[in-house]
Amino acid sequence: PCWQVEDFVVAQECARCSSFEVKTLPECVPTGFIEKISCPTSKREEVKSCRSAVMEAHVFWRFVGTMMCIAAVFAVLVVCRQRVLDRKALEKVRKQIESI
Repeated sequence: PCWQVEDFVVAQECARCSSFEVKTLPECVPTGFIEKISCPTSKREEVKSCRSAVMEAHVFWRFVGTMMCIAAVFAVLVVCRQRVLDRKALEKVRKQIESI
């Protein structure tokens, strides 16, 4: 590809591949997005795979939401476990006081 060996200009910004492009262009397979570039030295126009900022933001916020849910679940588990341990400790102290 000319964009790997020479300077290039982005002719069309990163955009989602159409269903036809997904089937015909191998560049669409990795990310589902392509951008059209032109190489002025060799006067060639090509497409290359790219990452969409909107897609990256969506993936990031999904990750953050998942991590928040997991953190909430483990926080509830910690509180429950602490209550069980406190109850056991109180029961042990109560039995020691009764035995005196």
